[in-house]
This record gives sequence, C-alpha cells and structure tokens, in this order.
Amino acid sequence: MDNVSVVTVFTLSGLSGIANYKITIFIFTLLCYCVIWLVNLTIIVTVIVDKSLHEPMYIFLCNLCFNGLYGTAAFYPKFLYDLLSTTHVISYAGCLLQGLMVHSSICTDFSLLALMAYDRYVAICRPLVYHSLMTTQRVCIFVFFAWITPFYLILMSTITTATSRLCGSHIPRIYCINWLISNLACSASVATIIIPAFNYTFYFGHAVFVFWSYVHLIKTCQSSKENWNKFMQTCVPHLFSLAVVVVSFLFDMLYMRFGSKEIPQSFENFMAMEILFIPPIINPLMYGFKLTQIRNRVLNFIFLFKKE
Repeated sequence: MDNVSVVTVFTLSGLSGIANYKITIFIFTLLCYCVIWLVNLTIIVTVIVDKSLHEPMYIFLCNLCFNGLYGTAAFYPKFLYDLLSTTHVISYAGCLLQGLMVHSSICTDFSLLALMAYDRYVAICRPLVYHSLMTTQRVCIFVFFAWITPFYLILMSTITTATSRLCGSHIPRIYCINWLISNLACSASVATIIIPAFNYTFYFGHAVFVFWSYVHLIKTCQSSKENWNKFMQTCVPHLFSLAVVVVSFLFDMLYMRFGSKEIPQSFENFMAMEILFIPPIINPLMYGFKLTQIRNRVLNFIFLFKKE
C-alpha cells in the first residue's frame, strides 16, 4: 500500500481521440487566447492610463480583466503544448498549481463581482455617502481581500488535497482541478469534505448578497428616470457578466459531478473549457461596448494610433 501514494505525474485523458483535429484545435485555441489577451489588456491599459477612470467601478473592472488573464494563464499555455505533444501528462506539483490557479481565479471573479454590486448599490441607493464610503484607501482594501481571500481558501483546499494518499494518476479532463485529484485519494478525509463545503457556502453567500443588492437597486431605480438610466448603463453589464460566470460555473460543476460517460469527448472538452473561455472574453467586451467612458477612451486610442 505504500507505493500507491507515490504519484509523480498525472495523465490527462481529455485529448484522447482527437489526433486528427489537433492542428485545427491548436490554431483555434491560440486565436482565442490571443483575443482574450487583446480584449482584457485593452481594458486594463485604458483604465490605468486614463486618470478620469480611476474610480471604484473601473478599478474593480480592471482587476476583473487582470483576473481573467491570471486564470487563463493556468490553462491555455499547457493546453497548447499538449496539443503539439504525443504524451498528455502533468507533474504532481504542476497539477496542484494549475488547480489552485483555476479555482482561485473563478472565486476571485465572484469576489470582484460582489464588490461591483456593492459599489453600484452605494452609488445609486446611497449617493450622498458614496465618496465617503468608497474612498481610495477602502477600495484598495476591498481589492486586496478580493484577491487574498479566494487564494487563501483554495490554498487550504489544495494543501489538504496534497496530503491525501492517492490510489491513481488518471484525470479524465484536459486540465487539473482539486475535486478530480481528491477523487483519486485512497480514502476521503474530513478536511477534503469540510473545506470545499465551506468554500461553496462562502461563495453562495456572495450570490445571496448580490441578489439582495439588486433587489434594492431595482426598487430604487424604478422611482427615478435618472437612476434607471444609470442602472441600465452601469448595472446591466455587471448583471450580464455575473450571469455568464454563474452559468458557466454551474454548468461545469454539475456536468463534472453528474455528467454521463456516454457523452462525446469533444463535448466534455467544451464543458471543461467554457469557464476559461466565455467569461474572459465576454466580460471585457460587454463592459467595453456598454460603458460609454470605456468605449470612448478605447476608440480615441485607436484613432490616435491610426493617425500616428
């Protein structure tokens, strides 16, 4: 029994059976990754360069885009390498790191979207105290905890996974996640059950908070045309982004736990990728098109670049 827990590499079986389409998938994936970098970096640079955008809502948006780059960096480079390789393996440490980055990125998305909901709630429902509540110092503290809290929670989950004795090294997916690694454990521990349960409950609380804030937002905005216009301008992109993240996460989580083994591998791969493909592209595009200040600044930069 001693040697069953000595696992140095994991085998990723998600790419089996697509040998004839590897080059096509590689080109499409590389193009998608370039688009993700382009749209997110455009928003990040625009917010950083333009001082008029140094406001809480745009600072949170900038962090949301940066988080999109962070999360996808854990998947796309390795996936592109695997598409050109004949063997699809990942080291034990690399697998844990990939799971840590992917999970913490998704949780940070929820944290930042909850902060954006709070920002919109204060701006519309309590405008007289907005600037006293959303000071630069407080916004920096919010952003710090929006990053460090998810990372710490997922790190604890990763550590408990790393201490488990493993009885297998086969992961039926195109990238590593903690839940699948835990399934390889010879026996389930209390920590590997309690910590993920706490994390799910914690971020479910985020969803409840966002729902509560938008109930108050809609009630407030219905009584004022000005507030309703502000809601449509700034809150609709946030609601859309939140819906994209939540739906993508739920589809992936439910499929991972209850999906049928008879489903084609290509569909399984899409379900695995969509949380790392749809939100990182949709979020910056939605905000870029909908928020007037962002859209105008981006267009100005493009025109200036063409003139030069």
